[in-house]
Amino acid sequence: NLSTVSEFVFMGLSDAPEIRLLLFVLFLLVYLATMAGNTTLLVAISTDSHLHSPMYFLLGNLSLLDLLCPTITVPKMLGALLLEHKKIYFSGCLFQHFSLIAVVGTEIFLLTVMAYDRYMAVCHPLRYPSIMSTKLCAQLAVGTWAAGLLNSLLHTSLVFTLSFCGPNKIQQYYCDIPPVLALSCSSTHSRELVILVVAGVLGSSACLVTVVSYIYILLEILARKSPGLWHKAFSTCGSHLTVVCLFYGTTICTYVRPSFTYSPHRDRAVSMLYGMLTPLLNPIIYSLRNKEVKCALKRVISQV
Repeated sequence: NLSTVSEFVFMGLSDAPEIRLLLFVLFLLVYLATMAGNTTLLVAISTDSHLHSPMYFLLGNLSLLDLLCPTITVPKMLGALLLEHKKIYFSGCLFQHFSLIAVVGTEIFLLTVMAYDRYMAVCHPLRYPSIMSTKLCAQLAVGTWAAGLLNSLLHTSLVFTLSFCGPNKIQQYYCDIPPVLALSCSSTHSRELVILVVAGVLGSSACLVTVVSYIYILLEILARKSPGLWHKAFSTCGSHLTVVCLFYGTTICTYVRPSFTYSPHRDRAVSMLYGMLTPLLNPIIYSLRNKEVKCALKRVISQV
């Protein structure tokens, strides 16, 4: 008497009309602010010649990812809040899951590349222009996007080739790995183990490269004992380090852990941090802590 699930229902939002309207207005404002901030940063980087450097090229890719991440999940959530359209077809859930994991994975790899870029800029300033060439930056960017897509393809194939024949209510506002796995009527232990190992290895490797890069940066600063170098390194690395801590902390708490620790309410709050708050804060962090970006933004706004 088992039947294949053809659609899922999101259960991660409030059913009270007054709460739904309040949440709709709040999330709509956050989404619009995120779109405006990252779009402005992209325009500034692409049009201002002072920002045509490896660091800002990578920052432009980060802004593009921060545009895509909330766009994958928030419009559907807003529709569920305002119109109560909480259903999503199986194919739509698969596509949403694939897109989100691809964007999150790409951002993890991109933040690692940005850490390496900062290491080269601080520790090897004379060789930096020749090493971090336009060609290498393009190759690194393409590599991060390709790695994110392949990682997402693996995770999506492991999750959505399971059998779904019973409950179809997802305890989340989008199709994420833990709540979708919880609905499968197949044995998920082996696939959970593969997902945990792959996410753990990739995440820890990216984190290790980032940590080692900043250790070398710190050692270089201490070795030179120059106040000017300390200020320059802090201004160029502080923004990236802030973003790394915020993004890594929330994504690792969500994905690099066993499924039996899954908690719908806690995971919903954590996912909103990296899915909505981090993309909103990234352009603010980089623009407020970077004089070149602030000057470029002023020029863009004056031109508009």
